[in-house]
Parts: sequence; structure tokens; C-alpha cells
Amino acid sequence: MERPGDPTPRLHISDSGGSDAGPPPIKFPAPISTPRDDDPRADALLVGLASRGDEEAFLALYRRHRSFVVSVARRYTRDESEALDVLQDTFAYLVKKLPTLRLTSKLSTFLYPAVRNIALTIRRKDRMVALSPTHDTAGKASTASPEIGPRPIEKVVVDLPEGQREVLLLRFVNDLSLREIAAVLSIPIGTVKSRLHQAIATLREDPKTRELFDGEPPPPTTPTPPTIPSESRHPPSR
Repeated sequence: MERPGDPTPRLHISDSGGSDAGPPPIKFPAPISTPRDDDPRADALLVGLASRGDEEAFLALYRRHRSFVVSVARRYTRDESEALDVLQDTFAYLVKKLPTLRLTSKLSTFLYPAVRNIALTIRRKDRMVALSPTHDTAGKASTASPEIGPRPIEKVVVDLPEGQREVLLLRFVNDLSLREIAAVLSIPIGTVKSRLHQAIATLREDPKTRELFDGEPPPPTTPTPPTIPSESRHPPSR
């Protein structure tokens, strides 16, 4: 692995789909800023190999998609440690799906709904805990890292409607195609195009964000000519 201290994720494939008993929780190494992805094999091939117990294929999938999973999870949880919990739960979910999974697109397209649902579930639990009178909110706040929070692009689009913001980030941050976005959100591609167009139009109209999309500074304002007092408009007659 890239970091000596990281535990190695293990792949446990079982065909006993009806049994509740499963392998112990999988512990995955934390993502790094520049994940190594030097495996040239396509996602579909790696999934097929991993479904037959090929641990190296599974690790290749993990290295390739872990940063994507964490970035999406962080977007919903706003908490780094919870985003890493989502990472672990997401790949544990993938392990369970491997025996019957037949991938027809990028793995990120398949994983996105799971990441989103897991992250939202964690966030809902946090809200319930926060409403509990016995919860020490001050203690939780004191452990938060100052670096946790929206990344720059998310700060820019935070005021957009949720549907527009989600489509915009999937397109420009996660680099999904319009068809992939339609698939992961279960909406028509026409809706994706409409939301994306509306989001970009809104950001173009805002002077604070216009230059992010077209690189042009806001148009200069036309100076208002000074008002000449009426008595000064004509020279005094002699």
C-alpha cells in the first residue's frame, strides 16, 4: 500500500446471499490526495475479476474510486471522519454486490447512489443526536478540524437550488457525463441539461462568479456625466 501504516482491505466473496452472518467489517486505508491508479484495466473487467475473489482487482478499484467516494461523501456530511466512514461502508456495500454485479458503465456511476444514501443516513443520525438534550454539542464542535467544510467550488455554488448544485458538481467536479448524471440521479437527460444550463446561467449573471466560467471580468459600468448647474451652462452675457 502507499502508506505503511494503512490496514489492507480484504475481499471476502460469499454466495450465501440469504445469510445475515458476514465477514468482519472491512477497514480501508484513508484516501490520499493523489491516489495511485496505474492499472490499465477497465472497471468492468476489474469487477468481474473481483467477483471471483481477485483481491488485487478489488484493490485497483478501491485506489481508483476512493477519492471520488470521499469527495461526494464530504459534500453531504461536511465532516472528514464521517466521510471516511462512508468510504468504508460504500466499499463494504460493493463487496456484497460483487457476486451478482455486471457493470455496464464506470464504477463511479454505480457507487454514487450508495455513497449519497449512506452519507445522508449518517447526517440524519447526527441531526437526531444533536436534538438530544443529553448530547454534548460543545464537545463535538471542539473536535472539528478548521479545514473541514465546503471546498472552494462548493462555496461558490452553495446558494444554488439543490438539484442544480448537484448536477453542476457531478459534471465539473466529478467529471461525469450528462448520461452518467442522469443514470445516478434517476432523472431524464433533458432534466440534467436544463438544471446544468440554469445553474451556469445563474453563476454567469452573478458578478462574484461570472469569471469562473468565461474568464472575462465584469463589464465596466458607464460613468455618469457630472451635472452642470443651470447657471453655469451658458457664459454670462456682457
